[in-house]
Amino acid sequence: MTALPLHPFVVHFPMALMAIIPVLILFVAIALWRKWLPGRAWFLVVAFQAALLASSVVALNTGEQDEELVEKVVAEAALESHEDAAKSFTFGAAIVLLLGLTPLAFRKRESLQRIAAGTTLLGSLALLGMGVNVGHKGGELVYAHGAAQAHSTQRKAVLSEPEAKSETGEHEEDEKEADDDD
Repeated sequence: MTALPLHPFVVHFPMALMAIIPVLILFVAIALWRKWLPGRAWFLVVAFQAALLASSVVALNTGEQDEELVEKVVAEAALESHEDAAKSFTFGAAIVLLLGLTPLAFRKRESLQRIAAGTTLLGSLALLGMGVNVGHKGGELVYAHGAAQAHSTQRKAVLSEPEAKSETGEHEEDEKEADDDD
């Protein structure tokens, strides 16, 4: 494999799962209500939600591994905004996983099971919104702030640190401060 960062590869798993899970919950809930599937089919929802949480944790960890390098070309505030959103998303994924377990506790009480499944669906839709926010902030890092440049081997070989700072605007701010002192 290449020396490309792992984070951009990993983040697509939780993003795909967050989009699939609400649809999966809806279909499984309807199939259970209509008795097309046995009650244990809900375990499929729980398995997808567990995969979402696990992939979110991995994405968060790989992002933290890249953070120091990317901070050299991207403003810290933009990185922290993305990281905070990712942490909230991961926490939300844990909450939705717990919600997803509740219909299993009400297997003998169909009305409570439906309420629990509906609550899980609402939680997954809220998580979908959180995930869109995380993805948007990540896209801004790459396309608006140039985060990908931190991993460019050509950039590392050609640019010195002062030149890299001038591309991010940091060097220009230093020059303005020096001019103001005169």
